[in-house]
Amino acid sequence: MEECSGLVHTHENTRASLDPIMPREEHARTLASTHDVPEEAPDFKIGLTSVGISGKTVWVGLPQGRLPFDAKIETNLPAGYRGIHMSRIEEAISSINDKPFDDICSYSKDLARMVLARQNGNLVIVRLRGKIPIKRETMVSRHTSMDTAEIETLTETTMQGGGLKFKTMAGVTASHMTACPCTQVYNHDLFKIKGGALPLMTHSQRSLTRLLVERSADNIPSYDDLLKCLESALHVTQDLLKRPDEAEIVIKAHLRPQFAEDAVRQTAKEVGIRLGDMLPGSTDVTIESTSLESIHIHDVCCCLKTTLREIIDAF
Repeated sequence: MEECSGLVHTHENTRASLDPIMPREEHARTLASTHDVPEEAPDFKIGLTSVGISGKTVWVGLPQGRLPFDAKIETNLPAGYRGIHMSRIEEAISSINDKPFDDICSYSKDLARMVLARQNGNLVIVRLRGKIPIKRETMVSRHTSMDTAEIETLTETTMQGGGLKFKTMAGVTASHMTACPCTQVYNHDLFKIKGGALPLMTHSQRSLTRLLVERSADNIPSYDDLLKCLESALHVTQDLLKRPDEAEIVIKAHLRPQFAEDAVRQTAKEVGIRLGDMLPGSTDVTIESTSLESIHIHDVCCCLKTTLREIIDAF
């Protein structure tokens, strides 16, 4: 049996579907004589903010391995053109398929540059979201837990005066636990127990908090920097937990209960502490938290869109 990595199909000669019905010369002749429909003028000449593809899986060679990312790739469309060249987006993806990258933001910028060169617009937006492995040690048992973090990037590339201008946002989403402080305070009053050694019962739930920070030209902050902000602010969960580890995370979550609002604000505070000296005050910051409620049918969501300067001014 021939060896195959499983990542790239190499046995193209076995695919009967690759044999064209029409001779290739006829296709070449037709291409040379027909007009390009996307280059036509539209019936109603108004420019479009964005056109592109979504739900596309791209495979990126990173230091952690060759990993899949969900991609949304868009470009603006000037008023004089009927459509974008959709296949040229796929060509851009294929052109950098085998190139290694230090991180996903570098891939995003390279892809945006390639797409912009193939389209009629002057703006390309690349959104990528995927998962990377994280190796963590549990608090008490000191076991190794192989966990997962979701990372993302949003790159806006514009053509200005013959050059390119990039704005890149790097993001990490962490899974964590929240315990409701409202029910806990009520239970304290209900049972007339205050200042006890252990916190009283309250409902708890799994939560997801997303931190997205604009990157500087020096690729700062790193994804590790963002993850540290989240881990310092939240009761981050793990896949492998022995009973002592479970006890610790539950106790800590109940000793410091959090609303979704608290999760967002505490994350913002850690961003100010850890990134305040790294980045300019104008740096855009977005923090979103979703609490997957345990006793409600609905979930709870909270969002902060701000700048680093506004966070620092709140101290």
